[in-house]
Amino acid sequence: MARSIFSNCAPANTAHPHRVARSAHEYKRGTLVMQTISTGMYIGGEWVLPHSGMFDDVINPATEQAFAKSPVSSSDEVSQAIAAAREAFDKGPWPRMSVAERVTILRRLLDTLQQRKEEIVALIVREAGATQFLASALQFDIPMKHAYRLIDDALLISGGFAPLEISPSMNGRKVLGTSSVVHDPVGVVAAITPYNFPFFLNIVKLCHALPMGNTVVLKPSPLTPLEALIIADVAHHVGIPAGVINVITGDAQAGELLTSDPRVDMVTFTGSDKVGASIMAQGAPTLKKMHLELGGKSALIVRADADLANVVQDAMMFTTHAGQGCALTTRHLVHNSLRPAYVNMLGHALKAVKVGDTADPTVHMGPLIRDAARQRCERYVDIALQGGARLVAGGRRPEHLERGFFFEPTLFDDVDNRSRAAQEEIFGPIAVVIGFDTDEEAIALANDSAFGLFGAICSADAGRAYEMALQLRTGGIAINGGSGTMLSGSPFGGYKRSGLGREYGREGLLEFCQSKAIAFRAA
Repeated sequence: MARSIFSNCAPANTAHPHRVARSAHEYKRGTLVMQTISTGMYIGGEWVLPHSGMFDDVINPATEQAFAKSPVSSSDEVSQAIAAAREAFDKGPWPRMSVAERVTILRRLLDTLQQRKEEIVALIVREAGATQFLASALQFDIPMKHAYRLIDDALLISGGFAPLEISPSMNGRKVLGTSSVVHDPVGVVAAITPYNFPFFLNIVKLCHALPMGNTVVLKPSPLTPLEALIIADVAHHVGIPAGVINVITGDAQAGELLTSDPRVDMVTFTGSDKVGASIMAQGAPTLKKMHLELGGKSALIVRADADLANVVQDAMMFTTHAGQGCALTTRHLVHNSLRPAYVNMLGHALKAVKVGDTADPTVHMGPLIRDAARQRCERYVDIALQGGARLVAGGRRPEHLERGFFFEPTLFDDVDNRSRAAQEEIFGPIAVVIGFDTDEEAIALANDSAFGLFGAICSADAGRAYEMALQLRTGGIAINGGSGTMLSGSPFGGYKRSGLGREYGREGLLEFCQSKAIAFRAA
C-alpha cells in the first residue's frame, strides 16, 4: 500500500484500497496536512489515492529540491470528483440550506484556516517561492480578508420584485402583475487555479461559489497542489458535507476533463489568456457558464507633474513575486520630460533588490516557479534587445545563486509600444519604459493592448488623473498608489483578453448565480 514520504503518516485504509483513513487524533497532532498532501485527493468527503499509483514531486523553486509528493489524478478520479459534486448538488443538503446556515459553516472553515496560518504561510514559502512577507501579508492575510467579506456579503444577496405592470385582459379588466426575482446557484463549479497565488485563489474561488449554494471541484496547478489539499483537510475537519468541496490534482488533461464534462455547469479559471481561450472552446459544446480572470500587460502612466520619489516606489511593484502577477504594471508610460530621471532612479533601485532563497526573511524577491519560466524571461530579454530596446538593469540570472529559478529584476528603456516586449505577457520581473508627450498620447498607448486588467496613474493633479482613468479600457485603475490595499468589496476583472466576469463584492457573488423570475398576478 502506498505510504506518505513522511514517517508519521497513517497507512491507507485496507478495507478500501484507494481511500486513506484519517483520525481526529492525527488531525490534532498538526501533522495531517503532510499526510494528506502526500497520499490522497479529496473526493466525496474521503481521501482517495490515485488508481494510477502516480505521484509527482513538489519542488521548492528556491532550492530546486523536492520536499513532498502529490498524487496525480487519472480520468477515474476526475470523474469521481464530478460525480460527487453532482450528487451533493442534486440531492445533498448544501444548496437547500439557507445562506445563513452555509455562512455559519464556512466561517468555521475560515476560522480554522486562520488558526493554522503559521503552517500555511510556511507552505506558501516553500511551494510557491513567495518571500515570507509576501506569503504572510499578501498570500494569506488578504485572501482571508476577502473570504470573510465574501461570506458576509452573501447574506446581503437577496431577491426582490420586478416593478408592477398593468396590462389589459380579454374580459375588459386590467391585470396587475409582477414577478419575484430569486438567485439560484449555478450548480457544479469547476475551479481551476494557477501556481502564482495558490492559497489566495483557491480560498477566494471557494468563497465565491460555496455561500451561493454551489458545489465545487477544485483543481490547483500541478506545480502548487498542496495549498488546495490543506483547505480540503480543514473542510473535512469542520464538517462541510461530503461532495461540496472536492480537490483533485493533475495536469492540463485533468483540467480538460473538467471543462468538457456535461455534468459541470460552470468553470471559473484564473490563468493565461491562451489557456482561457482553450477552456472556452472546451466548454462550448455544453454551453457552460464561463468566469475567466486572465492575463494582463498593465500600464503605469507617469504624468509630468508626478513626484518621482513616490512613483519609483510604486513602480517597483512589478518585482512582486518575481513578476508573477497578472495585474502588475509592467508597461511604464512616462512623460518624456521625466523619463531620463525616472529610468535612472528606477534602474538604481532595482539593482538594490535582494534576490534569493525565500527562507531568508530579508530577501525582497524570490524565484520564478520553474526553469521554463526563467527561460521565457531570457527569451524576452533577447526579443527586447533585438527590437532596439536599451537594457537598463538586470536581464540575467543572478551570478551568486547557483540553485533556484532566479532572475534579476529587469528594466528596458526606448521600447516601442507595439513591440512584443510591450504587448505580450511575460510573467516575470521585466518592465519596459515608453515615453509620451501628452495625456492623450498616454491614454492611446495604454489602450493599445490586447489586455485590459489593471492600470495606474501617478500625478499631482488627482482630478485630471481621474478624468484619464475614465478613458482607460481596463477593469481597475489605481491613482497615486490606490487605496493602500486590495479592497474586498471592489469588483476585480478585465476587459478584452483579460477575461470575462468579475470577482469580489455583489458583482462577484452574482457571477455564481442564475437569476429566476417567478411571475404572478398581484390582483
